[in-house]
Amino acid sequence: MLRDYRVLDLTDERGHLAAFILAQMGAEVISIEPPAGSSARRLAPFAEGIDDGEHSLHHWAYNRGKKSVVLDLDTPDGLSQLRRLITGADVMFDSFDPGVMESLGLTPSEIAELNPQMIDVSITAFGGDGPKANWEHSDLTLQAAAGNMALTGDEDRSPLRAGGTLPQAFGNAASEAAGAALIALFERQSTSGLGQHIDVSAQHSMNQCTQSNSLATPLGATPPTRLAGGVELGGIHIQVMWPCLDGFASVSFLFGPAFGPFTSNLMNWVCEEGFCDEATRDKDWVEYAMMLIDGRESAEEYQRVKDILTAFFATKTKAELLEAAMKRRVLITPVTTTEEVVNSEQLDFRGYWESVTHDDGSTVHYPGAFAKFAETPLQVLAEAPHLGEHTVQVLNEPDRSADIAISEPVASTALPLKGVKVLDFMWAMAGPAASRVLADYGAEIVRVESANKLDAVRSLSPFPADVADPDKSGIYHNMNAGKRGLTLDMAKPGAIDVIWDLIDWADVVLESFSPKAMTAWDIDYEQVRKRRPDIIMASSCLMGQTGPLAMLAGFGTMAAAISGFFYPVGWTDRAPTGPYSAYTDYTSPRWLVASVMGALEHKRRTGQGQYIDLSQAEAALHLMTPALLEYSVNGNVWERAGNRDMVFAPQGGYRTKGNDNWIAISCKDDKQWQSLAEEMNRGDLSHLTVDERHARHNELDSIVSAWTVKQEGVALMERLQALGVAAHIVQNSPELVADEQMTHRGCFVEVAHASHDPFFVDGTRFHMSRTPAEVTHAGPIFGEHSFEVLMECAGYDPDQIADLAVAELLE
Repeated sequence: MLRDYRVLDLTDERGHLAAFILAQMGAEVISIEPPAGSSARRLAPFAEGIDDGEHSLHHWAYNRGKKSVVLDLDTPDGLSQLRRLITGADVMFDSFDPGVMESLGLTPSEIAELNPQMIDVSITAFGGDGPKANWEHSDLTLQAAAGNMALTGDEDRSPLRAGGTLPQAFGNAASEAAGAALIALFERQSTSGLGQHIDVSAQHSMNQCTQSNSLATPLGATPPTRLAGGVELGGIHIQVMWPCLDGFASVSFLFGPAFGPFTSNLMNWVCEEGFCDEATRDKDWVEYAMMLIDGRESAEEYQRVKDILTAFFATKTKAELLEAAMKRRVLITPVTTTEEVVNSEQLDFRGYWESVTHDDGSTVHYPGAFAKFAETPLQVLAEAPHLGEHTVQVLNEPDRSADIAISEPVASTALPLKGVKVLDFMWAMAGPAASRVLADYGAEIVRVESANKLDAVRSLSPFPADVADPDKSGIYHNMNAGKRGLTLDMAKPGAIDVIWDLIDWADVVLESFSPKAMTAWDIDYEQVRKRRPDIIMASSCLMGQTGPLAMLAGFGTMAAAISGFFYPVGWTDRAPTGPYSAYTDYTSPRWLVASVMGALEHKRRTGQGQYIDLSQAEAALHLMTPALLEYSVNGNVWERAGNRDMVFAPQGGYRTKGNDNWIAISCKDDKQWQSLAEEMNRGDLSHLTVDERHARHNELDSIVSAWTVKQEGVALMERLQALGVAAHIVQNSPELVADEQMTHRGCFVEVAHASHDPFFVDGTRFHMSRTPAEVTHAGPIFGEHSFEVLMECAGYDPDQIADLAVAELLE
């Protein structure tokens, strides 16, 4: 897909995933490293415990297939060589702190002077500018700032970060950056012939992991709070994880039109085995959430039902629960360890693991293709390069020019995807979050849904003023802002004829149903390509279109559990809590954006369409690669450790004044620890080395906690930042609204809504300098655009539309 393009990678562990994604897609990637090597080379864990700059599993994970070039950017010669490489490259990623590139004489405008075609992407903690741009940060403090941490963990202890000891914030930002770069590249090649600067914020990217609950305060709703293995919402304890006979399982014991039928299946099974009576089995599980809210069902009765499930699951193994999920259509998956992920039959069936022979003769099994492309399969990449392995080769090559398809550059400010037409059958979050990005940047999206088969997120909070209404769900409108909607009864004769007319209109078709759905309607890719061989079609589901678990029904909570994301999050003395809710629904959309944009680039160049099979689990697993390698290479399972870090100490979430107020603090080096110790009037501890601080972590946690609990959180955060200590309060929706940095970046955007004013959705999570996103409208309410879609896209006249209405196809 990207074989004609050269990418410069100036990132360290904070961004090297971005260029890795483009390398998998065929781009030539040159990693620019300092003489001592990237800091990622010294990150634990290490293969066989060897810390020599060549055995970091983190470095191995995200640098395969790249060329390593050593340049000393502190010298004129090193800078000159970098400038020469910039003149011939297409895309460049950097993860320097704000101001570093400027100090090198490489501002966005100076880069554009060297190479007007360059797509220049900066990945930073808080964004390239704004009041917090230069704040000290760690993965923990970024997750505290982003909002997801407030929702994760046990209610009686500190909130927890996603990933456990495996950082996630910059991984989310880097995968976002890859898709952003490809959007800008498509615009360059199809419209302007020019590059631009892209600003990616890890805080803003990680905010997607709140599942739109950060919108609660703007919408006048009640923010949810954390609960071990679930969440507390409006006083209702929603549990999504249960202990079972040999571990833990993720169970979506949820209600409403989308979830209720699955819960009925579960309760039928529970009753069959004698754990409940028929009256309990036959409760109205579709209406049950409303019954809890309006008092028709008591909290005590709800707890009694959960106690029944606790007793029932305690008799079942993880394997038995997974088998039931497939046979009985219940929303259950096991909480797996990295050992179980590595040995997954599903991943093995789909050929997910890539066996790579290293130059020492060993073979290492890596996570492989993040998606399966019918015409342009992703490349199997070689092992990560040795430091400076390609320096001589690359620097001795003749000068190169960027590959430009536009002969006369035009400084266009039009949205980069203007003219791209997308027919969107996505539902819930993982799929719609991806097409929302395409809509933000100008693609014309027509969303097809049915009021008879309600999209699950229409029943999820936040709702304005906590009043449930399927046309006013905050998450639904956030995922579908900027799209037009057609509400069509797909079960009625004639509906498929309408769909075919829209397929004729579209460039891209997206769907996230179970593998049999599109085939049942006779609009699967094999049928579509007979009529439209140039079309791009992408299917996104939990486990992919093939394999023994292909038909596993469910949501991102289940994919996160079975992909190993739940097990490492929690406390050493307690059950895992997992990251907040449907974690793979927040992470996998970035990979779908990159996939669609890669396919569009291939089509632009060749005219050829293709099919994309994206497993949400397989894409998201790349954020777990170092942990998976720690098992496959070293035989060690990645375990829970609260908020501890493998490098920084002390690190944790510490209580501050007030009700459930917390601050995340990371001492990243001796200087930061000395500053914190002196501020606490504990200069007697300031001499402790990092090894000593790790050894005495429990003691230090108690000391820090006793001090912070007397402090007001915001004032303490600002004081510690002034001292150069990485610290941030743990933010929920009210704090995010007050966060000047998020306001600066446009975190919340007021938009037009067909039936509620005002309404708010998230702003775009990355910023393009020349062709910024536009977010002006909420998602479509039922039937809002049916008439105009049928006229403008399908080409129908009013009489044809009237016939559809008479036949009751339109809802």
